Amino acid sequence: MSCFNFIRMRGAMLSEWFWWDRLWLPVNVTWADLQDKEGQVYAHVSHLYITLPIAVLLLGLRVLYERLIAPHIAATLGVKDKVHPKASHNPTLEQFYRTRSKQPSQADVRGLSKKVSWTERQVENWFRRRRNQDRPGVLKKFREASWRFVFYLCAFLGGLLALRDKPWFYDLREVWAGFPKQTLLDSQYWYYMIEMSFYGSLLFSVAADVKRKDFKEQLVHHWATLTLLSFSWCANYIRIGTLVMLVHDASDVLLESGKMFNYARWERTCNTIFVLFTVVFMVTRLVIFPFWLIHCTWVYPLEQFQPFFGYYFFNVMLVVLLLLHIFWASLILRMVKKFLFGKMKGDERSDEEEEDSLDEDHNHKHFDGSANGLSNGH
Repeated sequence: MSCFNFIRMRGAMLSEWFWWDRLWLPVNVTWADLQDKEGQVYAHVSHLYITLPIAVLLLGLRVLYERLIAPHIAATLGVKDKVHPKASHNPTLEQFYRTRSKQPSQADVRGLSKKVSWTERQVENWFRRRRNQDRPGVLKKFREASWRFVFYLCAFLGGLLALRDKPWFYDLREVWAGFPKQTLLDSQYWYYMIEMSFYGSLLFSVAADVKRKDFKEQLVHHWATLTLLSFSWCANYIRIGTLVMLVHDASDVLLESGKMFNYARWERTCNTIFVLFTVVFMVTRLVIFPFWLIHCTWVYPLEQFQPFFGYYFFNVMLVVLLLLHIFWASLILRMVKKFLFGKMKGDERSDEEEEDSLDEDHNHKHFDGSANGLSNGH
């Protein structure tokens, strides 16, 4: 037996084991029962292949939007990059910045100040300015936020349109009526494919997007969402999947619009949206999601069939999302506290821009000269 045939046989065995009926489907139901027949159309793994080209298409649309449309919206709202002094050319400090650390310790500052014959304060200010140069500008942040706002708004309205006449939108027990032999609707197909493609596009662009303090949590969220949606599609958990997507999109619309007005410094509008966002987030993510949707997936299925691996897997993934919601809720509550006491300065997740200590700067010729447009740390 050739090595190629051996690998192919092992792959076939692994695939057969992975797609074993008892793992993903209730007792007495097989994948053969979910084959298209007699006008009944079901979700299939092969349907997911289209998410890749759609994700690439969304990336292309995003590039066009951020270059052609978002700048005009930003100009209308008065969004501008702040102009900050550029760190002066200094090979010694630049080499340390690139190869050692962007945040030198006090001992490093003392050593560097002797090497370049500057005061420690001047060295510290150089590193502040240099870090600010690497931070994304407000316009870049605004373009990202406005693109996500447009998508989430369209997705939320599209989701409402797709679900408004469905019985399971009003009665959660209908989610499991006839499960898993529930025919696939065109609206469900496109809602799923576009949402999954969007989260896929976010993973493709993660290296170029603005990095925030919850970067790792965002990656976990995107992967958990894609895993959850992929599994729910393959196992025909589509009805509950559409409800989960709708609940998430509701607060995301307000989040991204709030960011846009924050970058535009429309303080009153931003504060109003922040209050609305906080209420909607807490209600949808910490009330409706756990006490309605997770309760729906945890309790109601057991009225019809015995628990199986797919049942546990799906609920575990929902709990992972819930834990992320709790994490973000803690950040929001910190912002609420600062908001109430008048100390809120933007988004708790964002990397703050550092201000220069100017008392010594203008006494040193190396900090003279041109300034460049740098970001206002959000």
